[in-house]
Formats: sequence, structure tokens, C-alpha cells
Amino acid sequence: MANDIYIHNGPLIIGAGLAGLSVALNAAPQPTLVLAPVELGAACSSAWAQGGIAAALSPQDSPEAHAQDTLIAGAGINDPAATHALTGMGPDVVRRLNAIGAPFDHHADGSFVLNREAAHGLARVARVGGDLAGKKILEAVVATAKAAPHIDIWEGAVATGLIRSDAQTVIGAVVERGGRPIEVFAPVVVLASGGSGGLFAVTTNPANLRGEGMAMAALAGAEIADPEFVQFHPTAINIGADPAPLATEALRGEGATLITKYGHRFAFDDHPDGELAPRDIVARAVHRANTTLGGAYLDCREAIGEHFPHEFPTVFSSCMAAGIDPRTTPIPVAPAAHYHMGGIRTDIDGQTSLTNLFAVGECASTGVHGANRLASNSLLEAAAFGERVGRKAAEVAARGGFAPDTDGALRPLPAPRLTPEALKTLRTAMQAHAAVIRDETGLKTLLETITGLEAAFKGALPLVAARLIAQCALQRRESRGSHYRQDYPATATEGQRTFVRLTEGGLIQRQTQKEVA
Repeated sequence: MANDIYIHNGPLIIGAGLAGLSVALNAAPQPTLVLAPVELGAACSSAWAQGGIAAALSPQDSPEAHAQDTLIAGAGINDPAATHALTGMGPDVVRRLNAIGAPFDHHADGSFVLNREAAHGLARVARVGGDLAGKKILEAVVATAKAAPHIDIWEGAVATGLIRSDAQTVIGAVVERGGRPIEVFAPVVVLASGGSGGLFAVTTNPANLRGEGMAMAALAGAEIADPEFVQFHPTAINIGADPAPLATEALRGEGATLITKYGHRFAFDDHPDGELAPRDIVARAVHRANTTLGGAYLDCREAIGEHFPHEFPTVFSSCMAAGIDPRTTPIPVAPAAHYHMGGIRTDIDGQTSLTNLFAVGECASTGVHGANRLASNSLLEAAAFGERVGRKAAEVAARGGFAPDTDGALRPLPAPRLTPEALKTLRTAMQAHAAVIRDETGLKTLLETITGLEAAFKGALPLVAARLIAQCALQRRESRGSHYRQDYPATATEGQRTFVRLTEGGLIQRQTQKEVA
């Protein structure tokens, strides 16, 4: 039986987190269709973000200072133009979110309450209800999107592949909705599908986020950038939960310390900034404490104490549910897959290497985060570049004349789904061999596991995403930012980004920064 066909004469947005909905709001007045895999506001990383949104909002701060901190954290491979564009937009983006109802914390004089987080030179993270930033910001954006007359939202709709008119031009997507495949044709397609944390056995992300947007783009021929760079948050609450609850970095910004069970503040062994060093450094320190020092703990007793329920209600609730009272007991912590700096290569307006295909948010890679994302820049990127991509998508859609050849379209091959057993095998192997510490032997073992799974599930989107990460991690023979090779611990003198395309013969790589300047 032939698939149903739906022709939409406006932007098609795959994903309904902060990035996707920001695109939709800024695509007005073009009719915009948003695909939400689950109920709006649920099971997306935006809603789970705790720390806040970084922006130069104080008189002592500036977008330039914010950019410099971002570039330093990125370990030498950020795209400087993208970085400055992001931090330059920051203050106005936060004010616009505040204006539509995001309930940021304010002082009595109306100024924003700002926290300091790791690798920031000063306090610049605007917070909401202590640790409710992502949830409350997204609630305001969801309400605005639901009220917008130009936006149509399909909940329970999952894209499984991209449709093209030729090798270079995207004209739609195959979508599963209500148990049936629908071919949705549109003049512009925007991937806002989130990250890849669910590929790892220990993650702070919704487990359904497995890099599938990146995989769909790669299978359609799009260029992928920096897939080996996966950030591991240093302080997931180590209670064996899947996903792992997050203990926000704002706790350390407020003075919480990392200790061993003997009380030693081990983070200073690796960096003079201790708990506020860049995330990759702190993550490796926590990993080492868990493997060689008897365990890592976040001690909030003195810094937060009795204020915990009010100041950090999400973390407090997670701890108490696990039988840990953080007012009196240090919290066991471990690194967990948290954010993917790599993804579909785009410019700052979201344009990919394929015509009419855009990407935004965590599934995209503008180069703004380099090898290691600066804390709380993720919500900023989603909202700021969401605005830019929305305007560009509206411009493309407004050109009119969209009349797809539905008979001659190039449709993707059906993507098989991994069984629960196969997915567990993949996640276990990714955690063992592509997490905080990597080496050649482990990465080759991981690739053998992926190859074995491909024999039964060829083309499964999580396997495509995992191969991109693992293969590029193997090919990068240095340590930089979140990518640490214990067999190549030194950092190369000149930082280069990774750019690859997926072909039947494997990955075609180019790694020269100047080629894409």
C-alpha cells in the first residue's frame, strides 16, 4: 500500500524543543508545521536543562567577555564568527523570553539574578526558580506557540528519513503518525531533533534522543561536523537511574564542593579552578575519583544546606527520592553523556550542505561550542539561532512555487528499529569505549560491535549516529576538550574541526579549517 502524502506549503520543523519552537515562532507569517514526537514539553533536553541561560546581562559583563570564555572552553576549534554572533544576541534573547512569560528570577530592582558556572569569568547565567530554567522557559514558549495562528503542531509524529528531489535537494520527510507512514512534502525542512545522549548507558538526556536527526541528514548526504565531541556532565546523581538525574552546575557555582569519601577536594588536583574548571576537566576528575579514589561526591551541606528545597527543588526532589538528603549527606556523582557539540554542519542561519535543509539546536554543529560547550550556552543557542533559522526558513518558504514531483521523489530506505536487547548492547559498548576516556583498542572494539549490529539492523538510525561518533573519535589522534584519548593525551598545536560525509564505502573526511572559512 502506498504511503499517505501530505503537501505543506511552509516550513516543516522536525522537533519541538526550545530550538524547534523558536524556529516556528520566528517563521511567521508562513504556515509552519511542527512535528513533536511526544507531548509538547516532555522528553526533550530543553525541558530538562537546570542551570539557566548564559548572557551578558550585568553592567560588569559584555558579549565580548562571554565570547572569550566560550572560545577558551571550546579548546581552539570554535568558529569565532558563530561564537560572537551567539553572545551578541544573548542579552536581547533573554529579554524576549522574559517578555513572553519565562519567569526568570529577578532582584528587587528588576535586574536578573545571575549565577556563576564553570569556566565563566563572572556570574552571567540567568536562572529560573533555582534549577527550573529549561522547564519554565519551555512552558512559556510552548504556550506562545500553541496560541500562534500560523503554527500547526502534530504530536506523536516521528520523522524517520528525508525525501529529496535530487541528490542535493531536500523536499520533505517520511513521518510516522498514528501507526501509519506519511510522506510530508515541504519547501523547507528544519531538523531540530536534539542530541545523542541516549546512545550511552549513562546519560542525563531523555533516553529517546539517539542522534537520529544527525543520522537522517547523514544518510541523505549532508555533511556532518565534529561528531566525536560529546560532553559528559561531571555531576549526574550516581544512583543507577536511567536517565541519570542531574545535579546542576549552579550548585558548584554557589560553592558546593567535590570530595572523595575521605573529604579530599580532588578537583584541584587537575586544575587551579577546581570545581569551576571546564566541564571536560571536571568530568575526568570525577571519573578518576570513582575509579581510583573510592568514589566522588558533591558536598552541598555548607554551601546550600537548609536552603536546598527552595533554591534547587529539582535536584532536592531527585535526591530525596533516592533516599539521599543533600542538606546533610554528600551526593554521589558520576559523569554522564549530556550534550553533543557535533552534529549536522550548518552556518549561523542553520543552512546545511543540502539545499532547503536546515538544522538548529543540539543536532546542528555551527562550531559555536568547539570541543567543549561552555555551561548554559545550550539554551541560548537553541533560542538565539532558532530565531535566525526561523527567519531564514520563512524567507525560503515565501519564494513560493513549491510543486513537488511526488512520483519521482527520492525516498529513504525504511530504517529498521533496534530491539531493546540490541539497543542495550549498543549503549553499553558506547559507554565502555566512547565515554570520558577513549583509546584505539576500545574504539575498534566499539566499531566491531556496531558492525555486528548492522548485520541485523542495517540503516538503523542509532547505529548510523554511533558509527559517526566512534569512527571520528578513532581518527582524531589527540586529546582536545571533551575528546580524551589516553593513548594520545597531548593536544595538537593547531586545532582542526572534523567534517565528514557518509558513503556506502564508509566516511569521507576532510579536516581543514580553511576549506570552510
